[in-house]
Amino acid sequence: MSRGPRDDPYLDVDRSGDPRGLAKLLELRGGQGSQAALRRAFLAFVGIRPGWRVLDVGCGTGVVSRALAERVGRAGRVEGIDPSRVLVREARRLGRAAGLGSRLAFRIGEGAALPYPDGGFDAAMAVTVLLHLPDGERVLREMIRVTRPGGRVAVLDQDFGTLALDHEDRALTRRILDAHTDRYYADGWSGRALLRHLRAAGLHRVRLRPFVVMETVYDPYTRSMLERRVECCRRWRLIDRAEGRRWLEAVEARARERSFFLSLNYYGAVGVRP
Repeated sequence: MSRGPRDDPYLDVDRSGDPRGLAKLLELRGGQGSQAALRRAFLAFVGIRPGWRVLDVGCGTGVVSRALAERVGRAGRVEGIDPSRVLVREARRLGRAAGLGSRLAFRIGEGAALPYPDGGFDAAMAVTVLLHLPDGERVLREMIRVTRPGGRVAVLDQDFGTLALDHEDRALTRRILDAHTDRYYADGWSGRALLRHLRAAGLHRVRLRPFVVMETVYDPYTRSMLERRVECCRRWRLIDRAEGRRWLEAVEARARERSFFLSLNYYGAVGVRP
């Protein structure tokens, strides 16, 4: 699953230099209407039920954990785990603010060595996590271990090879987006490989579904997403300052004309532990 080391701050948020900024970005993305629709559709696809105990691996600030807590209801329980102290602290704060403290808990820990006994959860999931990890297979095995026989193991990942942006300079757009996909993530094409990985891990009745997220508003999160790609490509010396400025100015022009368009495929996969 891994394609080697990458320049990805989400691998060690607390040492990234701006962990609070990364927490803010996670909440900005989570607040997008397209992302809320994606969460609802994915959790319905997985079939999370009231009363279940669910594990959210790589929970970040708890965006998905909070949605899960609403879905499992008062009789259910959601555990979120993440290696970042900053993100877990923020997840706890936001969970309390949402009034979900009685059914939602967070702890610091690694997905590759989950601190839970075998078979303790009805479902385990990792949402936009595996593409960041060089040890994704180990994390998936751990998720299976802590899920009861007959329980569900589910993953959702972007596939940045499908990122489409309407831009007048196609060659420069390909250079920026493809380089970021290949260099930044452990596997920027993770989404398309999920079916293969879940079957190889021994899960039964594996199902796969695509989810297309489309943005036609150049909101703060989308702007930061594209600006980060330009910043990385400049740091890697793949583009110069003038090229990056020109590329972003063309995006801003489309936004002013109300003709901005970006889309990205997510893929969700779910299987049953035998």
